[in-house]
Amino acid sequence: MLGADILKLLQGELNPNRPDAGRMDRLQFYVCPSCGNILTSTGAASIACCGRQLPPLRPAADAPGHIPVVEEVEDEYYASMEHEMRREHFLLFAACVNDDRVWLNRLYPEQSAAFRFPNMHSGASLYLYCTRHGLIKYEVDALLRRSRQF
Repeated sequence: MLGADILKLLQGELNPNRPDAGRMDRLQFYVCPSCGNILTSTGAASIACCGRQLPPLRPAADAPGHIPVVEEVEDEYYASMEHEMRREHFLLFAACVNDDRVWLNRLYPEQSAAFRFPNMHSGASLYLYCTRHGLIKYEVDALLRRSRQF
């Protein structure tokens, strides 16, 4: 409409928004606890879904039982892990982020905890979101080194 944030207007905040071009190295993920929507932002954002304000997810550096095995397959990677995939506890998404792009794969209960993602060259990060343990962040290069050791 007029470029105004409706939620802020309803809350009585009338401060003008400052433009934020956003950067990929500040990518933030949000997950709606009601409907499971996955949202992202590359800068300051006020994200709401299903009538509630969503806080950005804070990634953990590691989580026991959530470390994928990553293999090079042709010009992409294949990641797999032993993780239950039941409605009560599963991986909701995997995302690979580099300095200029995001690849996001939505996962569902009852499927395997495996996915392919593009080779984004060095410096890429892999994010996994477990419905019970939250967001976890890994460096793809470190996962590749670890997988080659086994």
